[in-house]
Amino acid sequence: MIRFSVLGCGRIGTMHARNLARHPQARLTSVFDVVTAAADRMAAELGVKAAASIEEVLRDTEVDAVLIATSTDTHVEFITAAARAGKAILCEKPIALDMAKVEQCWNDIRDLNATVMIGFNRRFDPSFRAAHDRMAAGEIGKLEQLVITSRDPAPPPIAYINVSGGLFRDMTIHDFDIARYFAGEIAEVQAFGANLVDPAIAAAGDIDAAMVTMRATSGALIHINNSRRCAYGYDQRLEVFGEKGMLLAGNKTATTVTAFSAERTGAGDVVLPFFIERYADAYANEVAHFVDSIAAKQTPLTSFRDGAEALRLANAALESLKTGRAVKLG
Repeated sequence: MIRFSVLGCGRIGTMHARNLARHPQARLTSVFDVVTAAADRMAAELGVKAAASIEEVLRDTEVDAVLIATSTDTHVEFITAAARAGKAILCEKPIALDMAKVEQCWNDIRDLNATVMIGFNRRFDPSFRAAHDRMAAGEIGKLEQLVITSRDPAPPPIAYINVSGGLFRDMTIHDFDIARYFAGEIAEVQAFGANLVDPAIAAAGDIDAAMVTMRATSGALIHINNSRRCAYGYDQRLEVFGEKGMLLAGNKTATTVTAFSAERTGAGDVVLPFFIERYADAYANEVAHFVDSIAAKQTPLTSFRDGAEALRLANAALESLKTGRAVKLG
């Protein structure tokens, strides 16, 4: 039985806490949030302790692992402190917005042998995972092209945009991780961005639409397309094209019912509204994988290095956007 504390009781921390509470090999012992009322609500719902501080959690011998769902600017501090306290760590992405801070964090914890997992939940989506595994088994031969579509239903508040690190570090970073998961290491990045959705995002110095093309070291070509607005819901799809065929992983809907009538031909449910609903299975699978990794003392599928490399690609895309040139990665 792995004993957990969840740090951060916002939307995603609440979802993680509920998944941990349901897991048969995990026991949620406490939660913490700087907003005391949020921690108290979560603690009352799940019948656990609301810790008064991070220090209390890290001193607690009844806590084996922490799940960090706090603001990005706290991640490096909490990862480092938790590793020094001997806790296993699952931290939401990104590790940080500054690559130098990520590298310093790794230098500080690398010799502590902590289990560290970064929350790239999409690798654990059943459809994406099946497409990856079938590709890896040789079903479509050598990968030649990967197309990743990721579009949000609506822009986030400007207050969030201002602290997000920009679209590439906040949103596309998931797609950079999926690109590496399917295609391996990336050799070259070219990014294009625009402001097509919300003028306030442009005023904040960010973009709200992007297309990124990349070349993997294997030679495979990758295309990522993002938008902060999608009128029909949360659009999440993959196209994996190889020498022998193609694998598609499409959007999820509430049901698979399709209607046919004089007014409608083949009309189905709209796609799911946002990430909590779309990736519900992926988040549960992610937590289960983390529990298994701790028990087996194995490196998780989404390791600290994966978090670092996804941020490296995000920074390369931002450099490409600013310079108008492709960025080669060593």
